[in-house]
Amino acid sequence: MWPKELEKMNTVQQSNEVYSENGIVYPSNIMLDLSKLKKVYPTPKGDYVVLEDLNLQILKEEFVTIIGHSGCGKTTMLSMIAGLNPISGGNISVLGNPVKGPGPDRGVIFQSPSLMPWMTALQNVLLGVNQVFPQATKGQRQDIAKYYLHKVGLENAFHKKASELSQGMQQRVGIARAFAIKPKVLLLDEPFGMLDSLTRGELQDILIEIWNKEKITAVMITHDVDEAIFLADRVIMMTSGPKAKIGDILSIDFERPRTRKSVLESDDYYTYRKHLIDFLEH
Repeated sequence: MWPKELEKMNTVQQSNEVYSENGIVYPSNIMLDLSKLKKVYPTPKGDYVVLEDLNLQILKEEFVTIIGHSGCGKTTMLSMIAGLNPISGGNISVLGNPVKGPGPDRGVIFQSPSLMPWMTALQNVLLGVNQVFPQATKGQRQDIAKYYLHKVGLENAFHKKASELSQGMQQRVGIARAFAIKPKVLLLDEPFGMLDSLTRGELQDILIEIWNKEKITAVMITHDVDEAIFLADRVIMMTSGPKAKIGDILSIDFERPRTRKSVLESDDYYTYRKHLIDFLEH
């Protein structure tokens, strides 16, 4: 189980979250703020502008999916939010704090699990837990890692090396690792894009089940329109590059918790799907 002492500490920290501007402190329901964001790559033929004047605000506990054609800068934007790619212009802030590099307030699930192959599933999850919760005892940190591995269905694989796991199981470890550090924002870069359709569906269900409990603000890139609708509160549509920006935003009004069956049986699902496909085709 998640250690009660750390859960209490985490709850207290979140309940007092505020941001300051010009010396004035404000409460805020905006978790992630992208303002006039710009990304430029220099080339021998001149600057290539990937993103320009991109503005987006994402609320606390919101799940947002992002779609757009290849090359529109989706992954570039996500890597900038993660602090892995420098910002050329504008700014990104988490609860009013400017992003200046990677940090434990942002957890990332990559398309490739990026595990240490010689380490066990448990050791891979503990890498982040040990860094984020140094005040916890060794037993508490073990409990945290085991709790999330159990949540993703790997309770019998704690001590298996990552190299011994299937790709789907490795991605389960990646999901557990990201949730275990209790980030304020969860960033997902097409985490199921390399998996077969059956495994993909299983991991979507696992992801949304954990998210329903944790309610961490989530931003997910996907090329899959159905996945975008099933998971999201809002779907963000990006224009094609260069100089990509937000082209349209679609609110998904299905109640939570939602099931795949209830979504597919809703007439609204097909209306949402047509809207997204029409955007991508024009």
